[in-house]
Amino acid sequence: MKFSDFLWILCFLIISWKLCLAAPAVFALSNWKDIYTAKEYLDKYYSNSGKLQISEMVAGSVSLSSKLKKMQQFFGLQVTGKLDYSTVSIMKKPRCGMPDVANYHLFPGEPKWEKKTLTYRIAKYTTSLSKLDVDRAVDMGLKAWSDAAPLNFVKANQGEADIMISFENGDHGDSYPFDGPRGTLAHAFAPGEGLGGDTHFDNAEKWSTGSNGFNLFTVAAHEFGHALGLGHSSDPSALMYPTYKYQHPIGFRLPNDDVKGIQTLYGSNVSGKELPTVPANNPNACDSNLSFDAVTGLGNELLFFKDRTFWRRQAYLANIRPSSIASSFPQLMANVDAAYEVADRGTAYFFKGPHYWVTRGLITQGSPRTIQDFGFPNHVQKIDAAVYLKNTKKTLFFVGDDFYSYDESRRIMEYDYPKSIDDEFSGVEGKVDAAVEVNGYIYFFSGPKAYKYDTEKEDVVNVVKSSSWIGC
Repeated sequence: MKFSDFLWILCFLIISWKLCLAAPAVFALSNWKDIYTAKEYLDKYYSNSGKLQISEMVAGSVSLSSKLKKMQQFFGLQVTGKLDYSTVSIMKKPRCGMPDVANYHLFPGEPKWEKKTLTYRIAKYTTSLSKLDVDRAVDMGLKAWSDAAPLNFVKANQGEADIMISFENGDHGDSYPFDGPRGTLAHAFAPGEGLGGDTHFDNAEKWSTGSNGFNLFTVAAHEFGHALGLGHSSDPSALMYPTYKYQHPIGFRLPNDDVKGIQTLYGSNVSGKELPTVPANNPNACDSNLSFDAVTGLGNELLFFKDRTFWRRQAYLANIRPSSIASSFPQLMANVDAAYEVADRGTAYFFKGPHYWVTRGLITQGSPRTIQDFGFPNHVQKIDAAVYLKNTKKTLFFVGDDFYSYDESRRIMEYDYPKSIDDEFSGVEGKVDAAVEVNGYIYFFSGPKAYKYDTEKEDVVNVVKSSSWIGC
């Protein structure tokens, strides 16, 4: 601790003690650590010492009481100018590294990009997540804004981009050092030259794709709001509220406060970007290399999923046509990883990343849940395929080269799993993309091939093109 900081705290304690005697019901100091936390917080987010054009510049010095009042007013607290417990509690929450002295929706001067197509590049990845998970979180974070405004984002793999994205540690050269786990999670700079638009994440955080640690999509979407020209909002329901609040990425839509802010800068989407019932760019059903993301029964139909599209097949092949996943399953939107149906319950399960949805027919039941409900170990964050076996009442989950067995009657994962797919399912080659049971046989889909597996013979008895299942 610097000597100047020590003197500040000593003086503050003396003054605070006197204030406490005068108004104990309003002013309540916790301890020296809270006082030091408050000083750092106010200096960082409510001072006039901004080094870059990322916040409103306040002329002259700002007293401690004035800073506290400004902070309390922003967060909707009782405006006392005194350091009470509610104020300290807000100060301790993980948050964005941008100051709160900007206007609620826009940066001073309303900086924005003068073009509607912006490039972005992930220059440094985190050690917490795979590159694929980071790419997905970034893409979904940008999509949240392009769904609300006429903006397009193009990924660059080298060179300079409008929005440079990186995971950094401590002092990383932009005059805004990170502080380690929790505290400041990330920061971004308003549109402009040089650092303008650049978005930095603290690599010391535990980043995740779910609700554990800090969800990368949640933080990225918030920071991209800054990179596009939005300041913080004082509306607690807004994505641009300063403190962290987990947001589920699938089916996410910007709250009204954020929509108003971004459309003030860039206008609105005339089309609204609603997906048509039949996608404009369907996968070619007769492509010899067609593969499926997931296959499941649903009532008296079989459903075949690929990217944003699915096909519905009844007993006969007549009139099989593609439909948009978003039109029938709006919460799923696209890219289903796995699916299966327990017909006796009239219930189907759909999996995307670390989450799953329960449906009855085409109606989604409730909010998404975590796949850990099934008893998977924590390192399993994605299911490749799933199939329910009617005779045994077991569901097999395929993850990489292994598979798990889940007892649907007892609702528990069987203890002696996972097991090797190669060891248990002779003749099935390649990664299992999808699986479904029909007439007592298990059909495994791997790339452009579908393997018909006889559970009694314990071997593959036929191999056909995957596309043959939808009429090709």
